[in-house]
Amino acid sequence: MKAFAFGFAFLAGALISVQAGSNTQLKKALGDPIPAAVVNYIVGAVGILAYSIATRVPVPSTEQAAQAPWWSWIGGLFGLAYGLAVVVLGNRLGAATLMALVVAGQLVCSVVLDHYGWMGFDVRAATFGRIAGCILMVAGMALIAMF
Repeated sequence: MKAFAFGFAFLAGALISVQAGSNTQLKKALGDPIPAAVVNYIVGAVGILAYSIATRVPVPSTEQAAQAPWWSWIGGLFGLAYGLAVVVLGNRLGAATLMALVVAGQLVCSVVLDHYGWMGFDVRAATFGRIAGCILMVAGMALIAMF
């Protein structure tokens, strides 16, 4: 099961790079990043809705929804920030530099979130290995961005 999880996560990461390219091309075709982002999120919402209907995902109750912390409702805004950054910066930075910056930012933030248990994550200490991994990721990002 762990191998499947690793493989699926790796594939999802690869698809983020493909998404950046498709959204950049959509921005070129539509002439502005906002319509491209709107189309991106509408297509994604339709896909999630279709999957939910096909797999008969139950609709949560209002009581369940009310139990969620306030900050759990703003994740879509963070996705929006990512989506706009990709659409606006994709051509300017290129796929490799853009993704290196995105992944390095994700990794550094993730180690901090794990270390403090923020956003509901289980606490996982920022060990020497994790910090060294972040440093190497940032160094790799710098190499990709400079050359």
